[in-house]
Amino acid sequence: MKKELIEWVVCGIIALIIVVTARYYLVSPTIVKQASMYPTLENNERLLLNRTFRITKHKPKVGDIVTFQAPSSDYTGGIVDQSNPVGKYETDPGSRLGKVLFYGFEFTKISYIKRVIALEGQHVEIKDEGVYVDGVKLEEPYLKGDVKTESSVFTDFVVPEGYFFAMGDNREFSRDCRVFGCIPYEKLEGIVMFRFWPFSKFGSI
Repeated sequence: MKKELIEWVVCGIIALIIVVTARYYLVSPTIVKQASMYPTLENNERLLLNRTFRITKHKPKVGDIVTFQAPSSDYTGGIVDQSNPVGKYETDPGSRLGKVLFYGFEFTKISYIKRVIALEGQHVEIKDEGVYVDGVKLEEPYLKGDVKTESSVFTDFVVPEGYFFAMGDNREFSRDCRVFGCIPYEKLEGIVMFRFWPFSKFGSI
């Protein structure tokens, strides 16, 4: 019985490692718990995330909906450095076990879901209630007709190398890169593949 118990424990550990590895490097489900992507996404909708970019080094493209680790704080008060619009990540899980739980199992981890608006090297301007990328006003058919894009923090900047700029579709109620800066690719968690719940909305987004 002791030998059989050990075998079951070993099998359980191996299965757990396989599941965690698959979730981290291949695909993973997620549940929408924010209103920042309304009306494109609504609370409690279920999505499937593509995480193979961690293997292939594939980067998201403009228009993709992605999830990423939330920066630790916003830029508030005073004049910000528009030449350095980067998100601040000042927390560290610490121990090896803490890193496994935080990055592998995503315990206590806060994530955001937003739409990629601009990539590294692109010039972004937020003005006249719209978004301009490399001098051209961005056409955003996914927004509701009366949505206006405004920012009191980052308004005129170039996305740094190794970063991307993202915003929520529900601009007025979205805490995004306009206030906490661009996101490093290393903090990217997933690229939305499709919605699988509710079944009435099953399919690509």
